[in-house]
Amino acid sequence: MPQPLDAGAVCRWSRLAVRALGAAREDIDAINVYPVPDGDTGTNLYLTVESAAQAVAAAEAGEPSLGEAARALAHGALIGARGNSGTILAQLLRGMAEVFAAEREPAAPATLAAALARAA
Repeated sequence: MPQPLDAGAVCRWSRLAVRALGAAREDIDAINVYPVPDGDTGTNLYLTVESAAQAVAAAEAGEPSLGEAARALAHGALIGARGNSGTILAQLLRGMAEVFAAEREPAAPATLAAALARAA
């Protein structure tokens, strides 16, 4: 059954993203060759998402709206951004947060499409 797109979904996604990147970061680091083969993209993304998830968890105590949770996610990612990949991810999340800021909960599927388009 589909889950609603609300603040709880943002919180769940952030926790899942931390776990997934934690499991895949060494593999991502190993294939990192552009623009410089520094081998840290997976680690940088993991640390960025970990910071974002911590910000959402802190906001979750105050029962945030979808917009507030998305804004906390984006801000946490920006504050904890590591490397180019982390900075780019923070900007993508910021674009999504801008769309979610004005939405009622639960947001419609078209809102997610608009948020992804804004992120792009």
